[in-house]
Amino acid sequence: MKIYNSLLRFAKLINIGKFAKIENFMPILVLLISINAALPALNKRQIKTIVIDAGHGGHDPGCQYGGAKEKEVTLKIALELGKKISEELSDVKVIFTRKTDEFVTLWDRANIANRNQADLFISIHCNANKNTEVSGTETFAMGLHKAESNLEVSIRENDVILMEKNYEERYEGFDPNSPETHIILSLHQNAYLDKSIDLASRIEKYFVKNKVNSSRGVKQAGFVVLWKTKMPSILIETGFLSNKNDRILLTSDEGVDKITDNIKYSLVDFKQSIENVQVKVSND
Repeated sequence: MKIYNSLLRFAKLINIGKFAKIENFMPILVLLISINAALPALNKRQIKTIVIDAGHGGHDPGCQYGGAKEKEVTLKIALELGKKISEELSDVKVIFTRKTDEFVTLWDRANIANRNQADLFISIHCNANKNTEVSGTETFAMGLHKAESNLEVSIRENDVILMEKNYEERYEGFDPNSPETHIILSLHQNAYLDKSIDLASRIEKYFVKNKVNSSRGVKQAGFVVLWKTKMPSILIETGFLSNKNDRILLTSDEGVDKITDNIKYSLVDFKQSIENVQVKVSND
């Protein structure tokens, strides 16, 4: 808790812009060194295990618009993606954080990936906005939010921890409604940031290349579900359920097929770049 409190104090300094003395930087410098020392370097040269996480579930429906529930859409996309990866990449083991409509804590989702020594963690979500004209995909890696909209997305997705028992103890006092604690979160996953952004970029490029949807780009923000993972990890917002056209894409078999095909293409690309081998991709 001492580390957390020091980070919280520094995060508040960031928010109010008090950088008058160099002493203000010392706690964060020490903590950044300790965090990076605790995270193992990314030495793996193969992609053998991928964990696919369907966001929300059970008594947590996620966002809901036009009769569509995020928890149902994410599960359908996750299962279809896992099926396609297994068919395309026979040497890759696919693990799901959930296969049914059940509630899985954010903590347990990361634990599943860590326990199985996964090489990639992919969390599937749907976006929402009060402005129903907003549409498109965006893929996140863990990092400091550079825009208020990124913060709003992470706060909405992190809010689920309030449904968990003893969440304050489990998440080290993390408050999903506090901008400062999201700054703290962004300091984690640094060891895997380059690889996470690389994969996220490939996914968004394929979405644009094959006209799946408009892309809102690769972004960074603090997500609890990515916090404790010990491998490259991303969160894909596959579209806005609040937008009619996106909702049609996300809830149709054709749309799910297009979305999962292009995530698969990007994963094959990423695997080739890591392993320096050629993988033949089917275009079914």
